[in-house]
Amino acid sequence: ESLWTSFADGRVRLRIDSSCPQTPITVHQMFKESLEKYGSLNALASKKNGKWEKITFSEYYCLSRKAAKSFLKLGLERFHSVAILGFNSPEWFISAVGAVFAGGVVTGIYTTNSPEACHYIAHDSKTNIMVVENQKQLEKIMQIWNRLPYLKAVVLYKDSIPERHPNLYTMEEFLELGDDIPDATLDYIINSQKPNQCCVLIYTSGTTGKPKGAMLSHDNITWTSAHCSRAGDMQPAEVQQESIVSYLPLSHIAAQIYDLWTGIKWGEQVYFAEPDALKGSLIDTLKEVQPTSHMGVPRVWEKIMEKLKDASAQSGFMKKKILSWAMSLSLERNLNCSSSSDLKQFWTRLADYLVLAKIRNALGFSSCQKHFSGAAPLNTETLYFFLGLNITLYEAYGMSETTGPHCLSGPYIYRQHSCGKPVPGCKVKLVDEDTEGNGEICFWGRTVFMGYLNMEDKTKEAFDEDGWLHSGDLGKLDKDGFLYVTGRIKDLIITAGGENVPPIPIEDAVKKELPIISNAMVIGDKKKFLSMLLTLKSVLDPDTSDPTDILTEQARDFCQKIGSKATKVSEIVATRDQAIYQAIQEGINKVNMNATNRVHCIQKWIVLPRDFSISGGELGPTMKLKRLTVLEKYRNEVDSFYEE
Repeated sequence: ESLWTSFADGRVRLRIDSSCPQTPITVHQMFKESLEKYGSLNALASKKNGKWEKITFSEYYCLSRKAAKSFLKLGLERFHSVAILGFNSPEWFISAVGAVFAGGVVTGIYTTNSPEACHYIAHDSKTNIMVVENQKQLEKIMQIWNRLPYLKAVVLYKDSIPERHPNLYTMEEFLELGDDIPDATLDYIINSQKPNQCCVLIYTSGTTGKPKGAMLSHDNITWTSAHCSRAGDMQPAEVQQESIVSYLPLSHIAAQIYDLWTGIKWGEQVYFAEPDALKGSLIDTLKEVQPTSHMGVPRVWEKIMEKLKDASAQSGFMKKKILSWAMSLSLERNLNCSSSSDLKQFWTRLADYLVLAKIRNALGFSSCQKHFSGAAPLNTETLYFFLGLNITLYEAYGMSETTGPHCLSGPYIYRQHSCGKPVPGCKVKLVDEDTEGNGEICFWGRTVFMGYLNMEDKTKEAFDEDGWLHSGDLGKLDKDGFLYVTGRIKDLIITAGGENVPPIPIEDAVKKELPIISNAMVIGDKKKFLSMLLTLKSVLDPDTSDPTDILTEQARDFCQKIGSKATKVSEIVATRDQAIYQAIQEGINKVNMNATNRVHCIQKWIVLPRDFSISGGELGPTMKLKRLTVLEKYRNEVDSFYEE
């Protein structure tokens, strides 16, 4: 058996060695072990008519078996997929576990995907059954069903069925379908599963080209759930039952491993947020649930920060002063771990008790012991803001191809700006290091995926001859083994003069210097000098999450301070508002003064009329900047920088 495969029914050699000798198990074996320990504990909680409805691990396991039998009844074939298209819910989890029990492969699809993007994934993964949330998602599938030869049935889990259609079922109908399938039939399939076979497909959102289906084995899922979560200090329920809120897309590896699989492993209680969580309702859910652990992508932490800054900007003079006093004491204590005077410590503790604890409570974090951030780099402004609230954000780093976290920070493994250390049993090495110690990050361990489905060439490209996975990311290691991710190789700008410029540090510096700036993107590949596209912070439309023309409270504050009356992005751009444009230029001059060298200086810039968004195409589904799309979309603006 090779270390990799590109076939859904392939098997791989597991990377078991003395540092990770644990016996490999399947997803079903993991669930059975948890069932014995946590059967009577609550597992999943969802809101129905304003009340939390809960099911225990025993009920969860029985429902997953029921779903598995129904999938078999509908003709799910071995290693073909069950695709799930919808917001996080008990039905999502039960369908996913049921699909694996039945010998299929679970494939999440982003709810923001177009019908064509859904077609690509469903066809590539040989989807036999599609589980969809509502009318809106069902319509997408109806448009493409006749072009999906493998698709046998569709199950709808939130809305009622508008008009009858053969092979279309509600969740209730679906769960009854397999009642006549004997337990022995299902058990035979379950017992034939091997830990080195595929059970999950994660489609990488593909900032370039077609999405690639990363195949994850039972061992990838069960080993990562057990060991990566413990590295982040997640507790087994016999010590303390963790409660978490599930709201990030489950088609993305971060939420799937953190919410779904780790939840089963350690007996966590998972509360499902409302579908409009990222449009603002998340905080209400957090306040109700008061989770013990929370994970967000950087954009989520930024949104919480912006909400607080807006609230603070609207409060009275004294309140503002007290908050900034408390936050500066907390930040200083967190940045400066050395001993301060007893009096200083007293004031810091008092500030935390009187001011900061109230804010953490209002955010839903009064019981939260661990706050994680992953999927993209955190900027310094966000990191420091939360340290000011006495909340340490623990960064994790990995990719779909490492089943999520390969390196983790946690209460016992923490260094500022680092994403921690490789999980015990996992290895990291740097190749092609430059003079400053930056090299390409490579991974080894039981988190490393099986390969890309139906893409042998791409799979071979991902691994070197020794079986190390190449990440495409740049990073450095300090003397204690902490990893610092410094950028993407692809994002590295190589100027016409052959100088290498990593864009993220420059972009972060500009955003830190100018609180009115939402997104900053450096341009300069094959160019004589660097230029920059800028967008301003604007209020998001509550229904669509698209940026509007109205400046945020924080941005308006900035305008007032420098003597501008502007309240809209369009006013500023149309009139090239003198005070604002001058302030931006001064901010950029400051950043340029601290630049590594002359080449790293920004010579020209432009303010775009609308902030970046998922619907605008500039951001991927996890809010990652799609640099190539931005270059294409704003080609005229970019060209104008370099016209002779």
